[in-house]
Amino acid sequence: MPDPVFRHKLAMAVVIGSVQPAEECALDPPGVASEANRAALEEVFREHHPRIVGMLARLTGDRGQAEDIAGDAFCKLARHPAALQGRDDLTAWVYRVATNAGFDALRRRSRRRRREEAAGIEALRLAAPSDALEGMLCEERRARVRAVLEGLKPRDAELLLLRSSGMAYREIAQALGVAAGSVGALLARAEAKFERRFRARYGDGI
Repeated sequence: MPDPVFRHKLAMAVVIGSVQPAEECALDPPGVASEANRAALEEVFREHHPRIVGMLARLTGDRGQAEDIAGDAFCKLARHPAALQGRDDLTAWVYRVATNAGFDALRRRSRRRRREEAAGIEALRLAAPSDALEGMLCEERRARVRAVLEGLKPRDAELLLLRSSGMAYREIAQALGVAAGSVGALLARAEAKFERRFRARYGDGI
């Protein structure tokens, strides 16, 4: 029968291995501290990986990319478990690492999108049928929302993304390491900041 540590590591290892080549995700040499830290990360993985993927899917609009980003974030953390030593805010830190990785992916996509538009994508959009044009306009709206989110403080962006992913206040509090009773007020402030910045940047319409 496999020992508990092996079973504990298995779920995270399987998911990480599906998105990262083994040689790119080699772990630190085993040791008591490393195993304890890796076990703590595995616990966060088991409870929060689906929620992190959901949050990233809301951010990127691409479930497959969200799974890749989440797997890559956990891979980077698992490679160096000693860096997790003594972190009381491990869950919140993992969410922050994943959110930052999501925004990095958006910035890369934005640069690629600008190059495509420079190559003539905009002209194609203007000549597209009405249904295709409507799809492009919807994507433009989503791009604007993401651009405003990226300009917010990380915790404000995380609050809005987690809430839009359907997480309850209690779950958001656990994910971000804040008091459950403060989530409502924090969300209200984050929503107000988002609305002000969106209107200032884009007005009331698209």
